[in-house]
Amino acid sequence: MKVLQLCNKPPYPPVDGGTIAMNSITQGLIVEHCTLKVLTMCSDKHPVKKNLITEEYCTNTQLESVYVDLKINMLDAFVALLTGESYNVKRYESHEFAKKLASILKEDTFDVIHIESIFLTPYLPLIRKYSNAKVILRAHNVEHLIWERIAKCTKNIFKRWYVKKLALALKVYELEHISQYDGIACITQKDADYFIKAGCRKPIVSIPFGIIAPDTMDNVDEEPNSLFHIGSMDWIPNLEGVNWFLEKVWPKVLNEVPQARMYLAGRKMPQILMNTEYRNVSIVGEVPDAMYFIESKKINIVPLLSGSGIRVKIIEAMSVGKTVISTTIGAEGIEYTDGKNILIADTPDEFVMQIKRCVADDEFCAEIGKNAYDLVVNNYNNELLTQKLLTFYNKLIEKDNEI
Repeated sequence: MKVLQLCNKPPYPPVDGGTIAMNSITQGLIVEHCTLKVLTMCSDKHPVKKNLITEEYCTNTQLESVYVDLKINMLDAFVALLTGESYNVKRYESHEFAKKLASILKEDTFDVIHIESIFLTPYLPLIRKYSNAKVILRAHNVEHLIWERIAKCTKNIFKRWYVKKLALALKVYELEHISQYDGIACITQKDADYFIKAGCRKPIVSIPFGIIAPDTMDNVDEEPNSLFHIGSMDWIPNLEGVNWFLEKVWPKVLNEVPQARMYLAGRKMPQILMNTEYRNVSIVGEVPDAMYFIESKKINIVPLLSGSGIRVKIIEAMSVGKTVISTTIGAEGIEYTDGKNILIADTPDEFVMQIKRCVADDEFCAEIGKNAYDLVVNNYNNELLTQKLLTFYNKLIEKDNEI
């Protein structure tokens, strides 16, 4: 099968949840011997790191990239506000990217064009013009729900008003355009159900993020009493959740568990956090090896107050047997059982209770981690999930051939 994968940011090297999820699709299709072509946008925020891209990856993906200026343009944002357009989507419109995409489609044919995120939807008319391929949307989130939740948590009245406007425009765009695809591969069943309830009648399948869990745990020394959060800090929900945890939860944790130490890791760590001192908190910033960092700590803290889709970093932590304490929103999309393979906490007192129990009871903490590992092995195996995706592709192609 020939697949063109379109990405709104470079999927390799996988440095955040979005790129990790995209790369899992890429690697899965390669393993299944698909003929793959990857065309990606790159930007100042998400550049192509050529020195980190292997020759094998380039050969397997025929990778090409186009620079797109995604910096906020206040005039364009204001015009979009007046016209009711979605500025979240409009930022991704690029003449150069369209030109490159048209060139690829004129020179080659594909069975499937796999589009990563609703933000590349403006290129659908061009794709239809030059290709008869089935066009699939990989919905990483219900994007407008993220912005609606951010708005609810925004204290500044003017900023809240503006974010609500962004969310509404994105909602209208997302729900109007999703039915233009031939099929939608949602990253969670909850997202799939949302689109169906909203009126989407195109074929929809739930295919979560996949990973290959290690057969055995590496012999990495785990620091006692250590908690950690890892995630890209230029993603608003991560920054919002970490600030809430440090301000509302951490002082209470130290009152009950004074020996606890918190580690914060991730790309684009804000300078204000780097310059602020919190007792028993280490601001690590970007780490050279995310999985080594995860394995070296004991308890994964996921204090998200907004967001949608699935938290890739939770699946990664579970894949190496880590105990995860998360808000309900943070754990959305994961087929968990609270108290068995994850611990849910939505208030400061609930976080304190769960952290205190895990620190005090190593056996309990280890059992949660073991069950989490089993959950990943059984439900998030990338090989099986890629086969499910290919089955979805083939059904759409076969349905078209029957007409």
